[in-house]
Formats: sequence, structure tokens, C-alpha cells
Amino acid sequence: MKAVLLRQLGGPEQLRIEDLATPAPGPGQVRIRLRASALNRRDVWITLGQYPGIRLPCSMGSDGAGVVDQLGPDAPADLLGQEVVIYPAYDWGNDPRFPSPTFRVLGMPDPGCFAEYLCVPAGHVFAKPVHLNWEQAAAIPLAGLTAWRALMTQATAQPGETVLVTGIGGGVATFAMKWAVALGARVFVTSGDEAKLDQARQMGASGGVNYRAEDWDKQLAKLTGGVDVVIDGTGGPAFKGCFSVLKPAGRLVVYGATAGNPPGLDLVRLFFRQARIIGSTMGSPEEFAAMLRFVDEYRIEPAIDQIFRLDKAAAAHQRLLAAEQLGKIVLQHG
Repeated sequence: MKAVLLRQLGGPEQLRIEDLATPAPGPGQVRIRLRASALNRRDVWITLGQYPGIRLPCSMGSDGAGVVDQLGPDAPADLLGQEVVIYPAYDWGNDPRFPSPTFRVLGMPDPGCFAEYLCVPAGHVFAKPVHLNWEQAAAIPLAGLTAWRALMTQATAQPGETVLVTGIGGGVATFAMKWAVALGARVFVTSGDEAKLDQARQMGASGGVNYRAEDWDKQLAKLTGGVDVVIDGTGGPAFKGCFSVLKPAGRLVVYGATAGNPPGLDLVRLFFRQARIIGSTMGSPEEFAAMLRFVDEYRIEPAIDQIFRLDKAAAAHQRLLAAEQLGKIVLQHG
């Protein structure tokens, strides 16, 4: 089979298409003939050597969708031929509050979705939403689940609340916006790109501000009247401004820190407003199933930035590295 392999670090230009042996499913596993996969920021970090526990060579890719074409011993017979989306991790564990010590994301060190075939446990495949094409379905798993847990599980967002999603454009942020809009929340976004703010409004956001403006937080406070929930993957200097617009009993959920640790957190505001700062990452198989039911119920279509062929994976990673996208970058297989 064809697969995208990384044998040495140095950025996306090190990715190569290679011929590997087609895997056979083991006990309790199924094999998926992948029709599409999608990129996450994690994939670029791995090529740059900026991710913990890198083991080379590796085939990356956490997001994938395809058809079950072979069953291992003891795998449910009714899965054969089913169109599925793959849960993008292993070993969440039994506690819904946090993952087990052996939890890991699919794709490095385990084989990933940037390949023609992949074997995973039968319990890790879920029915593809029927209204989505392959590229849309493949775009959902890791970013969609991360956004789902942050917004729905950790923030317990409710219809009618005001939600701020920072750094619109990335996969998690775009999904968080889509989940919140479908939920019936009033959604605002931030970006350093006016075009992305316009695109977000077209996708249902009520408004947004450019965080490059010196008074962006004051603009945001005036525009929103305060927010109930903040979903943030950036941290850094802007964190204080995000926190400042929280209403009493507001929840600020952090799923990343691309701009580093935040300086100057106002602890007085934190305790007097009974606010909460909550960490979040990824999600359990049960949350994955709930997310897909939500996608089905509200007929949600993921935002796709650009589609590349599998053999153009290096170019796709370069686009993600440039951070020009709004939505997911997808690889089309075959």
C-alpha cells in the first residue's frame, strides 16, 4: 500500500510517499480502506521535532474515514463493508474526567491515517454521517472531538449563552464555533485576519474582533456585553483580555497554548466573579459518539479549507505550517 512516511526531522519537506506492506487486522480489529484523511497541527509539529516522544520512522495522521474491507478474528461481522469514521486515539480509559496514562493519539507511534489502509480496534469505528462526503467526514475526528469536549463537556455550554472562540481559522476553533452555533449560542470570534473574521460571520458567528488592535479586548467587551464561555487554544498575552470579558460564573476552557503561558492573570477577578479556568484535551469514545450524533441531528458540515491528493501531503503540511487556512486541510486517497 501507499503511505506517507517521515524518516527524519526537518519539516514537511521530509515527508515521502512509500510502498509498505498492507496490514492485516488482528483479533478484535478491522481494516479500513481509507478514502480521505485530514491534517492537524500535531502533524506539522512532529515533522519539525516539536512534539514529545517522537519515534521514527512513522506514518502520521489522526483523522480518517473509509470503508471496512476486512475483519480480524472476533470482530463484529456486521461491520464489513460499512462506511466509517475512526476514533483518533487509543486507551482513554474508564474515567470520563481524564485519560489513562497510556492514552495516545492515533498516528505516531502507532500507524496513522496517511495511508491507503489502517487496522484499528472494532470499537474505534463509527458510522459515517450519511450527509457528509468522504473529505468532510475525515475532517472531523481530532479537532472536532477536542472542540466538543472543550465546549460541551468542560464548559457545559447552553443554548442562548454567549461564547467566544479565539484564533478562528484553526481546525479546533472552527469546530468550536460550528458546535456553538448549532447549539443555539451567540458566538463571537477573534483573529488577526479580517478575511477570516468575515468568513466566520458567513458561517454563523455574530461578530468578531481583530486581536492585533491595541484595544481589542475593550472592543470585544462592548460588542458582546460579556461572555459566558471562552474557548481558547492560544494563551499568551491575549489570555488576560479573554479572561477580562467573562461574565460572573463564566468558564474559560484552555485546549492549547500556541502563544505560551499567559502573564498577569487577575486573581481578584477570578474569585469575585466565581469564574472557572478549565483545561481540556481530546475526548473519550463516548464523547466521539455523542459528537457524531450531534453532527447527524443538525446536519453540520465541517469547514474545509483545501483538499490535496495523498501524494501531495508535503504541500498540504506546508499550507498548515503557514497558518493561512480557515477550516481543515484534507488529503484525498485514491
